[in-house]
Amino acid sequence: MQLDKIKGSIPPIITPIKNGEVDYDAYASLIEYQINNGSHGILVNGTTAEPSTLTIEERNKLVDIAVEAVNGKIPVVVGTGSQSFYETEILTSHAIRAGADALLIVTPYYIKPPQRGLVKYYLELTKNTDTPWMIYHIPGRTAVSVSLETLKEIKDKSNNFVGMKHAVNDLGFVTECLSVFGPDFKIFVGLEELSFPMMSIGACGLMNAVGNLRPRVLSEMCEAIWARDMDKGLQLHQNLLEINQAVFYDTNPIPIKYMMKKLNIMQDNEHRLPMTSATASLERKLDEVLKRSGLIQE
Repeated sequence: MQLDKIKGSIPPIITPIKNGEVDYDAYASLIEYQINNGSHGILVNGTTAEPSTLTIEERNKLVDIAVEAVNGKIPVVVGTGSQSFYETEILTSHAIRAGADALLIVTPYYIKPPQRGLVKYYLELTKNTDTPWMIYHIPGRTAVSVSLETLKEIKDKSNNFVGMKHAVNDLGFVTECLSVFGPDFKIFVGLEELSFPMMSIGACGLMNAVGNLRPRVLSEMCEAIWARDMDKGLQLHQNLLEINQAVFYDTNPIPIKYMMKKLNIMQDNEHRLPMTSATASLERKLDEVLKRSGLIQE
């Protein structure tokens, strides 16, 4: 897959669970749903997929299914990060062998490593591959941020380091990165509320949980911005405001899984512990959002 095609709306696909087990057939169907509804790519094993509740074998099988189901139609980006270097190495090697078009490697969580540790970690993981890779920057989940100096050092030493998913409410950092690395440095929006603002200052696309629910709108918003139709892009962004907010009424992806079930995009909204399904009160609240958004009838 050409690197310039890795842009636009690339939703992090949820992991369907049925009776405690990963429903791989349902997962393949969700990928077809994304292709049929205009997504520019898919992200496998992103945060929304609840990867920390899956085994290494399950995560790798999801990669295999995704690559097969996509069959070259759109890019497949694979999240291969863990808190363990050993696990991340296994996941990364498998994704490369399976044919991932790009890798998204989250900063190791819980450990809170120093910046010099992050540099060594990423360079060691990616030293033997030409596959494009990006950093997943989500300090709200991982408890560690990546500094601009760290990104500079990694960029200087890794030719296939091409960007990051930025799940931080910090547009200034995005501007700094693009100023230092140039407009070809790929920054994907990781917070729904910043979709239009971050793309309007140079982000190349979205990796948003809400793309599981409304893929067509997100792809249209990206395309409007690329066409410099900022009024249309802003309007589409504003139309998604309440849905974007609803995604975080509880820990992601609890709300999104319930809304997908309610809209018959998937059959079950089951999770693995310590995640749990939406409460009755949350279901009622989300139902009202879906009604106001015109997605379900009164």
